[in-house]
Amino acid sequence: MTSAGFNVTSSLTLVGFSSMSGHSSLLFFVFLLLYLFVLFSDSLVIYIICSQRALHRPMFAFVASLLLNSLTASTLIYPKLLSDLLLSGAGLVQVSRTLCQCQGFLVSSLGGASFMLLSAMAFDRYLSICHPMHYAVLVTPAKVVLMLLLCWMLPVILVGVSVLLSSRLPLCRAQLDRAYCNINSIVSLSCGGAAAQLSGLYILLITAVIIFLPAAFILFSYARILFICLRRSRSFSSKALQTCLPHLLVFFNYSISVCLDVMLRRLQSNRESDTTLITSILMMLVPTVLNPVVYGLKLKEVFTHVKRLLSCRRDS
Repeated sequence: MTSAGFNVTSSLTLVGFSSMSGHSSLLFFVFLLLYLFVLFSDSLVIYIICSQRALHRPMFAFVASLLLNSLTASTLIYPKLLSDLLLSGAGLVQVSRTLCQCQGFLVSSLGGASFMLLSAMAFDRYLSICHPMHYAVLVTPAKVVLMLLLCWMLPVILVGVSVLLSSRLPLCRAQLDRAYCNINSIVSLSCGGAAAQLSGLYILLITAVIIFLPAAFILFSYARILFICLRRSRSFSSKALQTCLPHLLVFFNYSISVCLDVMLRRLQSNRESDTTLITSILMMLVPTVLNPVVYGLKLKEVFTHVKRLLSCRRDS
């Protein structure tokens, strides 16, 4: 059947979630506070990077871009989840197939772009630490802009093709046991056949291109940095590793989310709705909440300006 719309299960008021069904108001305020925290913290770090000329460097341009991704993804997910909590008494939220595909396109594109940006950061750190004499020549403002465009446009194009492929599939089921839509889940609702297999294979391909290949490059880059640091002085190694630590924490943060997504697909096939929903919520919460905290606290240059800005506001 090729229905224009289908039911998407709410992540917090799903039928069978009896232990949480009476706490929708409390959960609404918890998610609202988390969303306000993400808005404030992401915006604060982005503002500091943009307003301080001392931070107008390639590494901070990538950090600001990554936090902009996180802010955009949060705006795509949190308000919809909050409205679902307010409006859905039965736990099943009606959403059109077109709207679900649009959300899946944007979330998947931003997720892929985040891994690409993390790989650009790893490349920037590798050149800065391992080839400092050539860094200024290799990493120019024009090249930074080109890398940013590549990090955003490649996932958009690849994910866009997967959306076109999935939009042509007839759906034989109508319920998604997730907090939000993604393309793979829409394909899993299809009736099967050659078209569905093609869509599934293409999703595996783009996952390898925009997630697994950047992840492998990130690990290789930081392994090379660690190898160089082991051969240098302790002060040099300490300073170098200190600048890499926030990026590694965020990388592992996103990697955990990808592992949860893989586990989520297995759980969906086993129809364990409660665990599936909890996993999808964790995938959403972990990166959006922790990323601004990591960059705000662990990047010394940013943390100094955060303390100064907040102390000025408190004094006034």
